[in-house]
This record gives sequence, structure tokens and C-alpha cells, in this order.
Amino acid sequence: MREPFQNEPFTDFSKADSINDFQEALRKVELELGQEYTLKIGSERIETIQKRKSINPSDVNQLVGIVSQADTALAHQAVLAAAEAFEDWKRVAPSARARVLYKAAALLRRRKHEFSAWLVYEAGKSWAEADGDTAEAIDFLEFYGREMERLAERQPLVAICGEDNELVYIPLGVGIIIPPWNFPLAILAGMTMAAVVAGNTVVLKPASATAVIAAKFAELLDEAGLPDGVVNFLPGAGSEVGDFLVEHPLTRFICFTGSREVGLRINEKASSVQQEQRWMKRVVAEMGGKDTIIVDADADLELAADAITASAFGYAGQKCSACSRAVVDELVYDEVIEKVVERTKQLKLGKASEQGTCVGPVIDERAYLSILKYIEVGRSEGTIVLGGKIGDSSGYFIEPTIIKDVDPYARVAQEEIFGPVLAFIRAEHFDEAIAIANNTEYGLTGAVISRNRSRLEQAREQFHVGNLYLNRKCTGALVGVHPFGGFNMSGTDSKAGGRDYLLLFTQAKVVSEKW
Repeated sequence: MREPFQNEPFTDFSKADSINDFQEALRKVELELGQEYTLKIGSERIETIQKRKSINPSDVNQLVGIVSQADTALAHQAVLAAAEAFEDWKRVAPSARARVLYKAAALLRRRKHEFSAWLVYEAGKSWAEADGDTAEAIDFLEFYGREMERLAERQPLVAICGEDNELVYIPLGVGIIIPPWNFPLAILAGMTMAAVVAGNTVVLKPASATAVIAAKFAELLDEAGLPDGVVNFLPGAGSEVGDFLVEHPLTRFICFTGSREVGLRINEKASSVQQEQRWMKRVVAEMGGKDTIIVDADADLELAADAITASAFGYAGQKCSACSRAVVDELVYDEVIEKVVERTKQLKLGKASEQGTCVGPVIDERAYLSILKYIEVGRSEGTIVLGGKIGDSSGYFIEPTIIKDVDPYARVAQEEIFGPVLAFIRAEHFDEAIAIANNTEYGLTGAVISRNRSRLEQAREQFHVGNLYLNRKCTGALVGVHPFGGFNMSGTDSKAGGRDYLLLFTQAKVVSEKW
């Protein structure tokens, strides 16, 4: 029997051996930068004329890789390959499917620093952020393998005399997997392999900004023994192949993580029945957040400042769970701002490959320009007390920026910025703080820092988010520990990394036999 699931430990970068090992991985990967990557459809490796360059956001002159791009003809070919492979893969025993995930986890664990180094170069992640991303990918593989084995066991039903009744979970069919660039290994691995271990086959369309990391994971799956056609690797522009894949009549489900706008478009397109389509398409979507940390008057202010700083500026604020709003009781408002400013000043802005970097670059020029525009909006909607400027021009660097005295309905308090920008909002009392926290169209994560038990219990009931954290930061969900997904425009509350997640990729069939 397989040992119970345990989360993959994070690397301790205070140890000299860990530092040396990671630096060696960075040197190894640097020598591999600039290579070309092809599509994989069925057993075919396909190079296309249309290609996209992936660059290092810490150094825009450094080429990470060149990735072939699919068109609709190749997208159609990929769906057909997945449909053909499904006929065999759905019949593979769940335990055998799970073993592919366990093998992939073992391979990834052996090459942990190597994959993290790719995250440093292509996604601009600091050492710790990259290590956490890789550890989470391992966790997803290990956890979902065990979950499939659990679901494959005989399910408990109420017994009646004279009948034998059985409920089994069977796969759906061909899925389209569209992961984000901000967790380009962990979320990609989780979304893809949850569908696969449940018996489905997929077309994987990676985020363009991090397609090299996706290609590396696809190669890992080959090494783990996944049959051809089960995962078809199809990089390409969303504008070129996105709608086509969603609308294809053989597409059974779409699993997406990304922006609200794209998620709603996918949901709309998927709801339209195509000629020869035989099912209602299922959409699993995680679409971002506008996350709040509330600080009560009766709070540990040191803890509050630590939680806000870590949640707001980890990975330069490029997490759907990041704290972009701090709602603070007016009695401690100025003191909390002072403490957060003090801590944020200690965060080193720099290249992700440098050991001491706390805040690296934002992902690309589009994000860079968008965030800078929001900072300018913030100048008119509040007072910038820290940051607001760009960093080294060699990359997409933006200083961690803190804006105080922001109105709860200001643009920087309502719109998802997805960068290192934090808005402080004053609340007269705790009831108002809860009301402000709930005033956005999102509902992903949130946190409350308080010593007052009645207020913590009030938040449990009234703070309307999918993941609520009390007296800790609002980022850093662990697989199996904090099943993750949000309410409202944050998506379908899929609870990734939880016991319900694989059910989204299966359908329950009941067989009853009269004795």
C-alpha cells in the first residue's frame, strides 16, 4: 500500500549545499537556453514555420527558447489524436494511470532544481518562489494519483435486499487544458494530470510567455511512460487556436486558469452546442481575484505587517491570491502602514537568478505597461508612500508600490492589477472592514488578522471568499491542506488540490443488478 500523501518539503536556501546545488542548476540551464521546441501531436513532433520567442523577463536580451506555434489545422489534428488515444486510455486501470503520475513525480523530484531554474529564467521567479512552484507540481502529481486510486475503490451505497448496486467514476473524454503563466509548472501539472489520471486525454495549450517550461514538462511525461496522444502539446496564440479548441465538437471539457475576461469568453463559447456535439461541455475555471487582508484594531500588528508584505509582493504580486488591498481599522491604520513600508523597503528588487532577490520582474512588456498605468491611476486615487518607479531597464522591473488613503471603490481597489501594487483602505470598524472586503466582483482569497475570537468567527461566516485565512498570509495554499478555488468572478470554485477536484473530470455511473 502506498504511503499517505505528504507535501514536498521546500528547499532551505540558508544551507550552503542548497545554495551551491541551485547555482549549479542555474548554470546548467543557462547553457541550454535558446533551443527550439516543437509541438507534439500523437506520436509526431511537429515544427512549424510560425514560431514565438520566449525571453527572460529579468534580461530582455536573453532568449530562453523558440517555440513552434500551432494553427487551427494542427489544433484539429491534436483533438483528433486525443480522441483516438482516449479509446485505449479510458480502459487503463486507474492504478496504472496513477503510477504514471508517481513516476513523473519521482523524475521531477530528482530534477527539482533544474525545473526551478527554468522557472527563474522564463517566469522571473525568485529562488524560493521557483522552488515552491516545483514542489507544488510534485504535490499535485502525488496527491491526484492517490485520489484516483481512492475513487476507484468500491463506493459506499445504501444496501437493499435482492439487488447489487455499484457506482463507478468514468472519464469524460477529450479536454482542453489552458494553464496560466504565473504558476507555469505547478498549475499546468495539476490541471493536466488531474484530467489524465481520471482517464481523459487532453490538448495542452500552454501560456505563451512560459511555453518552454511547458515543453519541458511534456518531455518529462514521455520519460514517465505516458502513451502518445494522451497529452498533446499544442503551443499557439489564444487568438489563433483558443476559440477553435473550445468550440470543437469533440471537446468534452475545458480546464482554464487565467483572466476573468478570457474565462467568461470560454464559458460562453463552451455553452454553444456545435453540430454533431453529443454533450454539454464542462468548464472548470479559475479567474483571478482582488484579495483583501483585514487588520482588526485588536491584532498582532507585527504579524499583520508580515502577512501583508509577503502576500502583496511575493512573485511581484503576480498571484491570483496576492493581497492587493489592506483594509485596516482606523485605530491602527497609520501604524500598520508604517510597519509594512518598513518591511517592504528591505525587499531587494533584482534579477530572479540572483540569490538575494525578493522581488523579481513582472512577466512581460504588456504586464509592465499595464501595471505602470495603474500606478499612475493610483497617484490620483490615493497617496503613494513607497515605490511607484521602475527598476533596472534591462528587465521588466517595477518597485513594490504602496498607495494609502484609497477609496473602497477606486479603480486600484476594484480592478485586478496583477503586479506589485498594494492599496491601503481605512475602515471605521470591523463591520465596515468586512463590507469593504466583500465589495468586489471577485471572491478568491482573503485574510483577517485579529486577536478577537468573536470577530474571527464573524469573518468565518461573512467574509465571502473561497479560501479564508485567519492570522496568516492569504497566499501559499498547500495541496491537500488548502483546497483552492474562489467564488463569484473568481471562477467555478474548483478546489484544486482537494478531494473533490477529480470529480470535475469524471462522471458517475450506477449499475444495478437484480439478484
